[in-house]
Amino acid sequence: MPTNEQEGPVARERALAAFEEQYGGEPDGIALGPGRVNIIGEHTDYSGGFVLPMAVDRAVAIAYRKKDGPEASVYSADYAEGKAFPVESPERIEGHHWANYVMGVASVVRRAGHKVAAMDAAVAGDVPQGAGLSSSAAVEVATMVALDDVSGIGLDALTHVRLAQRAENEFVGVNCGIMDQFVSRLGERDHCLRIDCRDLQYAKVPLKSKDVRIVVCDTNVKRKLSAGEYNERRSACEGAAAKITGNTGALLRDVSLTRLLESKTDLSEVEYRRALHVLRENERVGLCCAALAEGRYEEAGTLMCDSHESLRDLFEVSCKELDAMVDIAMGVDGVYGSRLTGAGFGGCTVSLVKAGREGALGDAVMNQYQERTGLEPRVFVFEPGEGAHIDRQ
Repeated sequence: MPTNEQEGPVARERALAAFEEQYGGEPDGIALGPGRVNIIGEHTDYSGGFVLPMAVDRAVAIAYRKKDGPEASVYSADYAEGKAFPVESPERIEGHHWANYVMGVASVVRRAGHKVAAMDAAVAGDVPQGAGLSSSAAVEVATMVALDDVSGIGLDALTHVRLAQRAENEFVGVNCGIMDQFVSRLGERDHCLRIDCRDLQYAKVPLKSKDVRIVVCDTNVKRKLSAGEYNERRSACEGAAAKITGNTGALLRDVSLTRLLESKTDLSEVEYRRALHVLRENERVGLCCAALAEGRYEEAGTLMCDSHESLRDLFEVSCKELDAMVDIAMGVDGVYGSRLTGAGFGGCTVSLVKAGREGALGDAVMNQYQERTGLEPRVFVFEPGEGAHIDRQ
C-alpha cells in the first residue's frame, strides 16, 4: 500500500546535506516546522469558532547559519534552486515561488520593528505538497524560529504565529486564517490542539499514537471552491449573525443554537443552513475533544462522520469524490470515522483509525477509489507531531 513511508533521507538529513554542499561547514541549527491536518471544526474559523488540528510527523527543515552583511542566501533542496535577498528589503517574486515564504517572514519581522540578521540556509521538506497539509505554513514557522535565533530577538511563540500568518497574508498574498501557523508552531506529540479562533486561547487534547492513527486520503481532485463560492458562504454566515443579533459586526460564535432556531423565519434558507452547520460544528469540536481525551474513539469517529454529512448537506462543500472516499473508509473495520478536511470541493479526507488497521484502510482506498472515480489517490498515515523547534544535534 502506498503511504507516507519515507523515500530516501528525511527532511532534516536532506537539509543538512544541502547546507554542507552549498555553504560548507556546520549550521548553527536546524529549524523544523511540521505540516498539519484538521481533525474536526471546518468553516468555523471565520465565525470566531473552534477547530481541532494537529501537527503531523512530517516537516520542513531549514539548516541555517548566521552570516555577516546585508544579504541572506537560501537554497531549496526540493527545487534545486538558490535565492539571495537583502534582509532589510526583500522583494516578492511573481507567482507562487517557494522563496516568497522565506522572504515574507524576513519582511514582516523587519516591518514589526526588529533587526533581522542575514543567514545562509538550506530548505528541504517531506510534508506532501498539494495535499492540503499546509506545507507553506511549515516553511513559514521554520523560517520564523530560524530567523529569530540568528537575530537574537527572543519572540514568544504566539508572536511567531501572528508574524508567520502576516507573511502569507501580506507578502505571499494568500488570505489564510491563523490555524495552520498556530498548530505548526505550538503542536505537541500525542496531542491535537483545540483552538478558539476568536481569542486564540488553546488547549491540548490527548490523541494517543499507541491507540489510533490519522489517515489522510488525497482524492486527487484539485479544490474547486472558487473565491466567489467561499465568499458566498462567509457572507451567509455573517448575514445570519447580523440578522439574529441586530449587530452587523456579530459573529455566529455569539449566537446560541436555540436563538438560531427561533430566528429561522428571519433568515434565508441558505443563511439558516450555513449557520446551522457552524453552530453544530462548534458543538462537535467540544464533544470530540472530550471523547478523544477519554479514549472514546467510536464516539469521536461518529462526530467526524456527522461533520462530513453537515459539510455535504448544510454547507454544500463536498463532492462525489470526497463522498466516495468517506464511504470506502467507513466500510473498513477499525475505521472510527472519516470526513472531508479543508475547504472542500476536492482535496483530502481525514480518518480516525484504530492502530494497526491503517494498512487495511490504505488497501481499500487504493483498490476501490480509482475504480469508482477514475482517479488515482494518495494515502498518508500520520501521528501527532511536535511543533516547530530547533534541533542543534
